[in-house]
Amino acid sequence: MKLVVLSGKGGVGKSMLTSALAMLFAETKRIVAVDCDADAPNLAIWLGGIKKWDRTLPVIASAKPEINQQKCDLCGLCVKNCRFESLSINNQQLTINNFLCEGCGACEVICPQKAIKLKPVQNGQIKIKKTKHGFILVSGNLFPGETGSGKVITEIKKKAEKFKHEIILIDSAPGTGCPVIAALQDANFAILITEPTPSAFSDLKRVLKVVNHFKLSWGLVINKWDINSQLSDKIEKWAGRKFLGKPSTTFPKGMVLGKISYDKKIFKAISNLIPILETNLEAKREIKRIYSNLNSYIRKNS
Repeated sequence: MKLVVLSGKGGVGKSMLTSALAMLFAETKRIVAVDCDADAPNLAIWLGGIKKWDRTLPVIASAKPEINQQKCDLCGLCVKNCRFESLSINNQQLTINNFLCEGCGACEVICPQKAIKLKPVQNGQIKIKKTKHGFILVSGNLFPGETGSGKVITEIKKKAEKFKHEIILIDSAPGTGCPVIAALQDANFAILITEPTPSAFSDLKRVLKVVNHFKLSWGLVINKWDINSQLSDKIEKWAGRKFLGKPSTTFPKGMVLGKISYDKKIFKAISNLIPILETNLEAKREIKRIYSNLNSYIRKNS
């Protein structure tokens, strides 16, 4: 089973929840934890930090144009048709801005002189570590200035699936873009986490549309619920009756898995690289209740 933790808004507790759930599941099941936020991976930090990875592998999931200046006659067709404005003619020479180029290949197709060829480039890396908690962590990152985070996520997941597992637990990127879509592909259940703020609630509804597209069952966790108990109650009531899309038997109903209190000591713990489950905070007990509810769902549906 593949479980994906999503939020829509960043900074609401995805990695905190994923790390704790991974440690709890690892007590009884063979799991693989996957950090699918290639732009800012931090699941390793919430697991206590990693000084040295067991393996680091290149990711070649993008391409950039290579220009043959001898063939180029400076006709300008590629410059005119580059929607990302990454090509230009300077000092009688065609040049490319690699930070703007998306590697779409339009320039290669349109060049009448065949002076442009797309060449594969390494745009990221995958890192693998067997954690002190007994499970494999697969992480990865996009190199600065590179594009293709969705493709990198796909490669990270492929590598994770090669390890023996009963559950793959995925820590998704924030938002609703390519990395989130890649994380949700082939998933079995979505764990949505939010906080009681208008922006977080709005982004939760947006990411739910992506979950709806994949027709996934989902459960909701409200983090920092006590900073605005009135809005927390509103979100809880909304989730308890909300169908994915229009009310229909086609889409499963959402459920509230639990709530986590706000506690400044959580930030102190993570700054000292202490996982939540190795503290005596109330959040530890609350996450254990969330895990129990989630585990009940898995037993009924596996």
